[in-house]
Amino acid sequence: MAKPMEEYRWYDLNVGCVIDEPGNAREYKTGDWRSQRPIHLNERCRKCYLCWLFCPDAAVYMREDGFFDVNLDYCKGCGICSKECPFGAIEMKEETK
Repeated sequence: MAKPMEEYRWYDLNVGCVIDEPGNAREYKTGDWRSQRPIHLNERCRKCYLCWLFCPDAAVYMREDGFFDVNLDYCKGCGICSKECPFGAIEMKEETK
């Protein structure tokens, strides 16, 4: 059984970033790279799914009420969702700690 990613040190990783354990992408929480975060404005959202479709990190998900939200563990703050939204329902804001 593989150890969780937070238990690895740099010298434990494979040379060349070779992935030898399939299905481990969920362990790489890359959201801490973000300098901006998307803010969804539900009053402008028309539920067109474009934010979900264009997110390169699959960080956008649909909530039970049909509106969309972002899993900040994986969102890198690239802003593609905001640029692709034809209704201006996503604003990018500076990340604060």
